[in-house]
Amino acid sequence: MERLTRRTLFAAAALPLAAAAAPAPPPGSRKARLRTAICAYSFRNELGSKKMSYNDLVDLAVDLDVDGLDLTVYWFPDTSDAFLIPLRNYAFAHGVEIPSISVRTNCCQPTAELRAKEIQTIKDWVDVAAKLGAGHIRVFGGNVPKTSTEDEAAGWVVEVLKDAGAYAAKHGVVLGLENHGGITERADRILDIIKRVNLPSVRVNLDMGNFNKDAYKQLEMIAPYAANVQVKVEVRDESGNRVACDWERVLRMLKAAGYRGYMSLEYEAKEPAPTAVPRLTRELNALVKKVSAS
Repeated sequence: MERLTRRTLFAAAALPLAAAAAPAPPPGSRKARLRTAICAYSFRNELGSKKMSYNDLVDLAVDLDVDGLDLTVYWFPDTSDAFLIPLRNYAFAHGVEIPSISVRTNCCQPTAELRAKEIQTIKDWVDVAAKLGAGHIRVFGGNVPKTSTEDEAAGWVVEVLKDAGAYAAKHGVVLGLENHGGITERADRILDIIKRVNLPSVRVNLDMGNFNKDAYKQLEMIAPYAANVQVKVEVRDESGNRVACDWERVLRMLKAAGYRGYMSLEYEAKEPAPTAVPRLTRELNALVKKVSAS
């Protein structure tokens, strides 16, 4: 029998990582796992005015019977341990997971110096995510500068995400590039960037409401690469008009793609969130159970 040493143990532990070198879409035959969450951004007015705290969102998640919170970080008072660790502990004590944080980034930076700064910003957020126990960070690709081409900008995004994604992988964190206009306005460009980065730690944050046209067609294209999903109440149809989002249609796309992860309600409509989110969350919970069981 081969002698078991620290070297052989570490070598064996590294094998799964080496085998997962390419971010291939999950096979459609695998069983999907859909879990619900609420996104802090839904309560941007309440958080911004300090009528609600992040702890209040934990309590709300319990009341609404969802599994997790997607914590938009815009209203964090700071990123010190004095804030992060009590928040993580409070969520754990209430049986609520923090699967994701959502941050602002702009990876379309035209100079090496600016790209290095953006990479460091994402790395800093990776450290925050790790302290919160979050396995995912929503990132933005950014807007193409007027003096640059889309192809040039896509190359800058690839450079930023390759470096930041390698750092994220070391901390057990996945970066989810959101379809959020700009360089990520189209699904084909998103897939081009993800495939060129070619890291399992860089995938897609699928936002149901952000494509400007042909939403369902484009959502279906990126569904196999989704690491996190943000649920919206509206999408744009083939003509670019805003219409009610067919949640069941998108959930069935995700199920067919073998998606395993969170469906975070990110509410942006006119009705006040404190009344709209509970109603919509009940609808989402019921629909997830229906689609999962069928």
